[in-house]
Formats: sequence, structure tokens, C-alpha cells
Amino acid sequence: MEGETNMGQSKKYIFVTGGVLSGVGKGITAASMGAVLQAKGINVSIQKCDPYLNVDAGLLNPAEHGECFVTKDGAETDLDLGHYERFLDLELTQKNATLSGKLLSNLIADERAGKFGGKTVQLVPHLTGAIQDAIELAADGSDVHIVEIGGTVGDYEGLSFVEAIREFAGRVGRENCLYVHVVYVPFIGTSKEFKTKPAQNALNELRGFGIVPDCVVVRTDDPAPAGVAKKIAMFSGVSEDAVIMLHNAKTVFQIPLIIADSGVLNVLNKFTGNDTTPDLKKWQDIMLAQSTVRERDVTVGLVAKYMDNEDTYISVLEALKSAAWHTEVNLEIKWINAETASDTDFDSVDALLVPGGFGERGVPGKIAAADYALRTGKPYLGLCLGLQVAVIAAARRGGLADAHSAEFDKATEHDVVYIMAGQEGKESTGGTLRLGDYDAVLRDGSKAATAYGATEVVERHRHRYEVNQKFVQEIEQGGLVISGTSPDGKLVEFVESPEHPYFVATQAHPELKSRPNRAHPLFVGVLRAASKR
Repeated sequence: MEGETNMGQSKKYIFVTGGVLSGVGKGITAASMGAVLQAKGINVSIQKCDPYLNVDAGLLNPAEHGECFVTKDGAETDLDLGHYERFLDLELTQKNATLSGKLLSNLIADERAGKFGGKTVQLVPHLTGAIQDAIELAADGSDVHIVEIGGTVGDYEGLSFVEAIREFAGRVGRENCLYVHVVYVPFIGTSKEFKTKPAQNALNELRGFGIVPDCVVVRTDDPAPAGVAKKIAMFSGVSEDAVIMLHNAKTVFQIPLIIADSGVLNVLNKFTGNDTTPDLKKWQDIMLAQSTVRERDVTVGLVAKYMDNEDTYISVLEALKSAAWHTEVNLEIKWINAETASDTDFDSVDALLVPGGFGERGVPGKIAAADYALRTGKPYLGLCLGLQVAVIAAARRGGLADAHSAEFDKATEHDVVYIMAGQEGKESTGGTLRLGDYDAVLRDGSKAATAYGATEVVERHRHRYEVNQKFVQEIEQGGLVISGTSPDGKLVEFVESPEHPYFVATQAHPELKSRPNRAHPLFVGVLRAASKR
């Protein structure tokens, strides 16, 4: 949660860049530094700047880029914003995600409207100025604003962002900017040595753009000898105390503890003028919960179609882990390929979870999972598409053999899931979904209301198709009831099976609101039901 401002001085900015390769851990590093600052009582904000020419992350391939995280106000963003929210317990907004495409689109619109007074519009100073304006906007109300620059320093599309953060020191004062560079040091198995040359080159490249880092985070797969830090310090121009060696941890939630136990804490203390000892009990408790072996084991079958990249479902996985710690069970996640799923797969797990997704591939397997759960009493949690396939399965069981979603079968007469009014013809475009926070009213006494301990809830959404209430009778005959709707009753938000041990599905994405120290009640509910079988 947001801390109280207590620094009483100029706003500070921390810029996190990466070198050698992408996916090196900049997002976790940024979020973990923020967590340490929060633990010192400092009010922190955070932002992701992505050089992609996309306007937002809504149309990016999840198999390549990982999940599309959605903020409370409906921004479709990079998955790093999920890391930020989980680590910092903040609810972020549109201003916390900045992409080149959006900035360029705005610049071109302004040029066409004559707002530049006939001046030549250029990357410098106009795009770099727009980036800096976006950073200051996102920083409003905080003591320390952390900015992660996506990609790798030296990428063509990222040059404007690197130049913008270099210039930014002139705007706010170099003493108010802390530059953190995250590099990767590989281990060469044949020679049995860590090679620092790629990291040295990455640091040289950053300096070539006019930025001398104040802190270097060195990522390795395994613990590296002290000599690596010494060599990196020498070639980066920073003190050895400002080099943090960060090998692969058992859990990302260990990183705040590692940072607080390193020389980087002193760097942060000097930078903020705050030498308060951080209160890290929250992270110590999370580490204890994660390392404790429980008496009960629960295997959850994740019925998914993206099998090559776990980042596609990272918020779901993190929500399951948090719920496992809360319910004190040992969690095993079994990946079930939705394209080949069978009853044998479903038999082998204690509970089934069907996550969200777009496109027809794998849908029959997801419908089969919902049908199996209805037939057998296997605990089931459906998220977004997981609700829609559950409704399809129930309607078929209720007598509509050809019941389907109009998304997958436009010719079906029984479109139990259909396109939202006004959205016909826009199925392949961005910005036409129901996005962000929406209220729901739950039926008193329902499983959903019992799980939440409330009859009014707010969850985040990302979908275009809705349950067609014209077929409520057949859906109910198939074993499901509507247990939650929009306040006006027009939109179905939750369905469940009244006689089932735990069959709950929501049109929302509750995984986006789960926190490592505050498990989401729907995930807790399915694990509790599974542990009792």
C-alpha cells in the first residue's frame, strides 16, 4: 500500500535499464527496490516505458510477450505491471504504462492539429520531451518514482527513451536521478568460468549514450565468485558496494531481502536521505510461508493452450501460490494441454482451473474440462473464458447440443455466449473490450458470496463476449445458476453449481488482484475444496 510522504525534499527518480539480453529481470529489480523503499516508509510510484510501436499491449501475442496485464482503469499493459502491483500492493493506472506507439500517435495528432506552429517535429526534442512529460505525470504524488525502460540498451527502438532519461537529469537535477543498470553474466560450462565481457560491453554502451550508472545489478544463473563483482565495478565506474550480485533465487519474493542485505541499501539511503531501517517482516513471512512443507498436497490442473511460456499465465500461477500458502497446502500445478485434454488428464488432478484466453484453439478441451467437473464433482475455477466454456458445457447438458459461443461458431442458433451490443465487426481490433474494474452483485448465500464474505465486489475484466441470458433456463438445467451480475442485472458476472463442492466461475480476472500476502478468496476456495477430497 502507499506509504506516507516523509522525505521533505525534491522528488527522486530511479531509472532501471538492461543490458546484454532482454528478460534479464529489470521488472523484478525495479519492483524489489520499490518494496525496500516502501519498507522504509517512503511513498513510491512506478512506471514501465516500452519502446514497442504498439499503442498498448492488447494485441501482443501472449505466447511471445507473456500475459497482458489489465489495470483498474482498463489499460492493457506489459506483465511487469503485474509484478509492480504484487510487490508494491498498488493499483496502477494508464499513466503507469507508456509505449512508443501511444506517444507517437499523440505527437502526430498534435502535428496534424497545428499545435507545433509549423515547427519541424523530431524525435529530439519532441518525442524525448513527451517521454519526460509522461514520467513526471506518473510520478505525481510520490516521493520516489521508479521507471523501468523496456528492452535492452542499444536497441534502435529504445534510443529515444535512453536519451530522454539522460536529458531528464537536466530537467530535475542529476542529484535527483539514480541510474540502475541490470546486466547478465553467463557461465560457460566448457571452460567453467563466468564471462563478464558481454556485461562490460553493455556498460560501455550505456556510458556511450551519456549515462554513467550509479548501481549495477549483475544477474547470473548460479552464485558467482566475488571477483566478478570486482571486475564489473572496475569497468562500470561504480564502487564495488554498488554492485549487487543477483543469482537465480528460489522465489522472486526473496529479492527485496537480498537488496536490503546488500550495499545497494546504502546507495538508496544516500539517494533518498532516509536511513531508516526497512521493516521487511512482510517479505520474511512470505519466504517462511513459501519454504514451509505442509501435510496436505493439492494438484491443480491448469487447462491451457499456451504451453511454451509460463509468463502467459503468470498472474494465475502467482494467485495459486498465494492461495496455497494461505490454505497451508503444498501446491503442484499440472499443465493440461487444452488441445489434447481428456478425462484421463482431468482424473489425475485434485482441481481444475480454466484461465482466460482468446481464439478457438483449445476451446473444446476447456469445454470438456468444465463438463467433467460438472459430472464428477471435481472442484473447478473458471476465469473469463473459463466461465464462458462452463456456460457452454451446462447449456449442452441442459438440452442444447449445439450450444456455443458466437466467438467460435457464428452460425450456431444457440449462442449462449454472444457479442456485446455495438461490438459486431470489431472482433479483431484493439480497444473494444470491456476492460478494467466493474462492480458485481452476488446472490446472498452463494458460494461466490461465501468466498468473498460480501455480496458486492469489484473485479477487473478483459473480454468482449457476454453470457446470453435468453438461455438461462437451459443453463440451469445443465447444473449452473447465475450467482452474480452487474448492478443492473444485464451482465452475468458469476456462475456456479449449487450442489457441487466447488464449481465457481467468473467473467472477471480475479488473479490480477491477488497479492503474495493477501490471497484472492476464489483461489483460496478452490484449493480448500480440493484439499478436502
